[in-house]
Amino acid sequence: MTTSPVGREIDRVDGRLKVTGAAQYSGDYPAPDTAYAHVVTSTIARGTIRGIDTAAALAAPGVLRVYAAEDTRLSLYPVADPYRGLAESYLPLRDTTVRFHGQAIAMVVAESVEQARDAAALVTATYDAQPPRASLADGPRVPSGPTLTGSPSQVTILAPGVESIDEALAASDVVVEAEFEQPMQHHVAMEPHAVLAVWDGDQVTVHAGAQIPSAYALVLSQRLGVLPPQVRLIGRYVGGGFGARVVLYSDAPLAAAAARELGRPVRLTLTREQMFTLTGHRSQVTQTLGLGASRDGVLNAVSHGSVAQMPAIGGFTMTPAHATSDTLYPTPNLHIDPRQVILDLPISRAMRGPNEAPGAFALETAMDELAVATGVDPVELRLRNYATATPTTGRPWSSKHLDECYRDGARRFGWSARSATPRARVDGQWLFGTGMATAVYPATRHPASVRIRLLDDDTAVVSTATSDLGTGAWTMVAVAGADALGIPLERVTPEIGDSDLPQGAPAVGSSATHSTVPLIVGAARDTIAELKRRAVTDSGSPWHGTNAEDLRYERGSLHANGRSMTFGQLLTALGSRGVDATASAPAGAPAGYAYHSFGAHFCEVRVNRLTGETRVTRFTTVADVGRVINVRAARSQIVGGVVFGIGHALLEHNPLEPDTGRLAASTLADYLVPVNADIPDIDVHLLDRPDPLLTGPIGDDGGEVGTRSLGARGLGEIGTVGSAAAVGNAVFNATGIRVRDLPITLDKLL
Repeated sequence: MTTSPVGREIDRVDGRLKVTGAAQYSGDYPAPDTAYAHVVTSTIARGTIRGIDTAAALAAPGVLRVYAAEDTRLSLYPVADPYRGLAESYLPLRDTTVRFHGQAIAMVVAESVEQARDAAALVTATYDAQPPRASLADGPRVPSGPTLTGSPSQVTILAPGVESIDEALAASDVVVEAEFEQPMQHHVAMEPHAVLAVWDGDQVTVHAGAQIPSAYALVLSQRLGVLPPQVRLIGRYVGGGFGARVVLYSDAPLAAAAARELGRPVRLTLTREQMFTLTGHRSQVTQTLGLGASRDGVLNAVSHGSVAQMPAIGGFTMTPAHATSDTLYPTPNLHIDPRQVILDLPISRAMRGPNEAPGAFALETAMDELAVATGVDPVELRLRNYATATPTTGRPWSSKHLDECYRDGARRFGWSARSATPRARVDGQWLFGTGMATAVYPATRHPASVRIRLLDDDTAVVSTATSDLGTGAWTMVAVAGADALGIPLERVTPEIGDSDLPQGAPAVGSSATHSTVPLIVGAARDTIAELKRRAVTDSGSPWHGTNAEDLRYERGSLHANGRSMTFGQLLTALGSRGVDATASAPAGAPAGYAYHSFGAHFCEVRVNRLTGETRVTRFTTVADVGRVINVRAARSQIVGGVVFGIGHALLEHNPLEPDTGRLAASTLADYLVPVNADIPDIDVHLLDRPDPLLTGPIGDDGGEVGTRSLGARGLGEIGTVGSAAAVGNAVFNATGIRVRDLPITLDKLL
């Protein structure tokens, strides 16, 4: 009997390849006669290039080409709607306009990495510079565009007879009003952005990390002015993305266009410093929260305004109240007003928990302040404001067990031993404190396709062009395939990370798993149906002429008329190498419901009362994410998200020089992220409650093939949402100091 791998502790199927160095990342692929590129970036943030001197670089050893703005040899083209948002709004090296500090203005191609780098240092530019707009005070605050779901980002809901949100706040017994600031944050994925472009006639294969391989290839085809079938993207192993590998930046078009012009492969790898400006960031945002409540803590009014950076070249529209203040807590009066300021900055992009992480920091910190003001325990306060339907739409949730997350998390963490009085627990120089916060993240299903092929050696191949950013997608595809087919995991080969495969779910928005797994179940159903059809119609089959409905598939074998054969034995008898089918589905889930994952964070910190040094000593997260496919990978994802939140709370900051528009901490020596010594053991508990509305398709026998009522939701980002607030709330409990501008550094606690 085959035991399903779903919901178990499964080692990553790609783990051995990664730890032995056999897994090929974008910078590892070989190609004969490869040339190497290095980009030169601008040293001003706004203005025009007066001239670029390339003579010394062209004379340097090994140099093949120097492309400098304005250069038409690369033949790059604009991207058309509806894909314009998946690329930069300008063509690299095609004009002399400088739009931000660190923009690519030239590129050197040479015989070696070192020759290209050294020659690039010889390129000099002169500018007609203008003062950059680099501060939220440098422009008008214009309304933000629609949310990610397309709904209006501005929302006002008032109770009957209430004229304004200010009136509702003024009428409340207890009012908390505060402003929160969060600086720009960067993805800083472990793997640098590297591209290898290889042309074969009019076909180009590009090796690069991409979170949406199919879209990446399509947008690149438009940039290069070729048809989509002429571009193939391969990125089987990706060393982190977090939103930085969603869109097409300058690196791939420049490398591919140079390879076409040179007639040989070109590899371009961005430096760490270049990644800070050329591959996106989370925008700086200021938020203003107003909470009005009764004396026992029941909300009467919520006002959530924000002002975020929007680069003049375009970027991610930040609406931090989306999926936080408009989702978590019911209130008769709600006002949401996100705004943005157009600035001369590098492109902004989504970053893990793109709206929800900054939004939850503000909302969950304000809720902690409300708990202090009312004297209600923070957990109890949230239970008193528990939403059974979405506050803005009134739709019920497909599945919600957030109350269980609160109670289970409090028990596991030992919350009952907490003192609500700041500075109540002291051990020598250290002040100890505890805090908690809520996590919420939408569960969005994207269009996708999956192909399953059964082979004559009794193995199966599950193919879909999704991407694995280290999240465990390789293993997820294999686990779901083994479960759906009822065969051992080791007999399933996953294929992902290649745009030539069936269009995969985007590895964005914590959506790849619950977009992909139902289609794996569907592809298994259809492949088994095709196997049965072949069994009754092919003269080489022992069941030739039998009614297909009399055949029963179970655990990799067909059974009928007192005879059994594995699918491999049957295919061998038919002289067939394999049989396959593809299942596809559009975006969306059953209408009439809201789909979210939920969680609760509990944190303990110690703060040195003499130096302000802050250390996280304990952290517990309980998450409600539907059915868990692979417990080991799921727990790892939650831990990673919490580490993100700790970094946001305590470390990450890249100061922007307002006079120059330069990001001053664009190296991993200056832009601090958590390391092992900063992180305690993180206790993660997953409720594993299947979402009844997110199930696999029904089989042709009236029952479900493979996984029963799967009900998986995404979890890649839920750990990041609210975890920074839990840290900040614990710091307040330890010190009595409320820090509303991140990161919480030593000087703010002294």
